[in-house]
Amino acid sequence: MKRIFLVALFFVGALVTQAQDKELKWYTDVREAITVSNNVHKPLLMFFTGSDWCGWCIRLQNEVLKTPEFKKWATDNVILVELDYPRRTAQSPELKNQNNELQQAFGIQGFPTVYFTSAESKDGKVNFKGLGQTGYVAGGPTAWLTVADGIINPPKKS
Repeated sequence: MKRIFLVALFFVGALVTQAQDKELKWYTDVREAITVSNNVHKPLLMFFTGSDWCGWCIRLQNEVLKTPEFKKWATDNVILVELDYPRRTAQSPELKNQNNELQQAFGIQGFPTVYFTSAESKDGKVNFKGLGQTGYVAGGPTAWLTVADGIINPPKKS
């Protein structure tokens, strides 16, 4: 009986570890995300969110960003950056300043906004090349991913 319990415990532990390995990496430090983006040649997906107060942000998270379809797509296509503007959750002054500067730089006026961009950093300055933006899209992950694919892989002009 003890053996069965230990074997079962081992398999549960292995499954939990495997599930944790598949979690997406959301960067909060934009400079770090830019470095990774340039190394792997993938654009940034910058998620401007009010995680603890914005109903549409929470809905986008639950209906799209936490789904297996999104996880697979994101792993293959983008580097994820979360730029959060919480009301009840404390943030470091550096993170708050970074996020406020990016909100102003991109002209973000509402949440959620998802901005796709590539960027390069030279001599301490960052140059962004905007690819497009979206927000909440009704229809679940398939509808949202169709919009996102159209932004990062625009149709070729003939």
